[in-house]
Amino acid sequence: MVNARHGSRVSGPTHMGRQTHCSSPQPLVDQRKLIGPRSALLRERKRKKDVRRKPMLFFKYVFLVAGFGALAGAVASAIYDLYREWEHRRRLATPAEGAAKLPAPPPVGWKTAARAVAAGWLAVLAGLSIAVVPSGTAGVRVSQIAGTRPGTLYPGVHFIKPLIDHVAVYDTRSKVFSTVVAQEPGQKVEVLRVQAKEGLGIGLAVTVRYRLDARRLAHIHDNLPQPVDEEIVPPVVSSAFRELVPNYTVREVFATRREEIRQQAASAIAKRLGADGIVVEEVMLRDIQLPAEYAQGLEGLLLKEQENDRLATETEIEAKRVRIAELQAEAGKAREVKRAEGDAQVHVLQAKAESDAMKYTLPLKEKQIQQSRLEAEARKEATIKNAEAAAQAKVIDSKAEQQRRELLAGAEASRIRVTAVADAERMKSEAEVLKQNPLLINKIIAEKLSDKVQIMMVPADGKFFLTNDLLRGAPGTAAASSDPDDDSADAGDPPRRTTARRQGR
Repeated sequence: MVNARHGSRVSGPTHMGRQTHCSSPQPLVDQRKLIGPRSALLRERKRKKDVRRKPMLFFKYVFLVAGFGALAGAVASAIYDLYREWEHRRRLATPAEGAAKLPAPPPVGWKTAARAVAAGWLAVLAGLSIAVVPSGTAGVRVSQIAGTRPGTLYPGVHFIKPLIDHVAVYDTRSKVFSTVVAQEPGQKVEVLRVQAKEGLGIGLAVTVRYRLDARRLAHIHDNLPQPVDEEIVPPVVSSAFRELVPNYTVREVFATRREEIRQQAASAIAKRLGADGIVVEEVMLRDIQLPAEYAQGLEGLLLKEQENDRLATETEIEAKRVRIAELQAEAGKAREVKRAEGDAQVHVLQAKAESDAMKYTLPLKEKQIQQSRLEAEARKEATIKNAEAAAQAKVIDSKAEQQRRELLAGAEASRIRVTAVADAERMKSEAEVLKQNPLLINKIIAEKLSDKVQIMMVPADGKFFLTNDLLRGAPGTAAASSDPDDDSADAGDPPRRTTARRQGR
């Protein structure tokens, strides 16, 4: 169960395990500063040595293989020569083979073997003089004569005295020491058991991140028991918490002062381990195992406190709501009063403004009325003058129209007289022409008739018989042929004849 007030976890014996998220550990910055300002230079030196380490490691193994190979070859050569000499002596000792003349065996190559042994031994010594410190570790030079030499061998290639010095390598990377709480009552795990102020046993799940200070490896190698991870760190961590926790109650350890306990324990652990060359990077108090009865009672108490806190919060919220409602009502009332006062002031100001405006508006209105009266009189006079002008214009228009009509009538009469005179003259001239040329009457008749009528021009005296026969059959000549005695009359009066024919048509 999680405590809502303090963000902690209640762990009973049946549900206790690794909890890495209960507390918020703070890194020990002051311990990290033990590296010093030379850390960047050391990292650059490590990088360069890592680049040179591979070929030097290859040369080391080459020297060792060559040296041991030379030693083995020298020993094998000497053994082979000794075997051949022994075989020769054995044959000489045999009677059958002794009578025969055997070749002398070659001498044993002791000088060659000695040279090979010397060369191999030099190669082995050259290989043993090369010491390679891997990345993430650091070493200290230990002499068989003078003991531990000061100084630290960082990752890379180093040269030592063969058969006299050797390099003790230590891991300088971060390490973790952890204690856990039992998940089951019968489970056997490493638990840090401490007692609170009431005398109740508490199980702590603690995690400590630390590393060895590379600059103090000589001190660690000479003065601290090995391995440090098992002989130094666990006792220091346990003693720090067992000395600190009895000063607090179970509830303070679990809830109220948990972070304070963690910080004090971290300071004590860092101080003790720092004196031995161990840098503490972080201390985490991950979980707390309470006794079963106390855990149940504490859980119920926490539930009641949470309920009380909830009720108190709800009561406070309700009181705030009531207060807010009262304040809102008072604010609304004040707003209404202010609004009424503002409206009254607005009305008063409006009335005053209207009164002030009337003082200046009445003279202006009088001037406007007088101006309107003058404009009306002017419009009236203008209308009368316009009416008189329109009447005079109409009289003038009527006189002009009458004169125009009289002139038109005179012009028409003159035109008729002139036309009559012209018609009389024209008819007189036509009569004279027809009198002189009677045949023009027939031409005029032919022009007036339609296209369907066949017209023939024949002499009027009837001397051509063919013409008379044709005219008898033509309907248009029936009247002319029936009265031949009227030729003279027709010839003497052609206009009347033409008019009669036009009327008959």
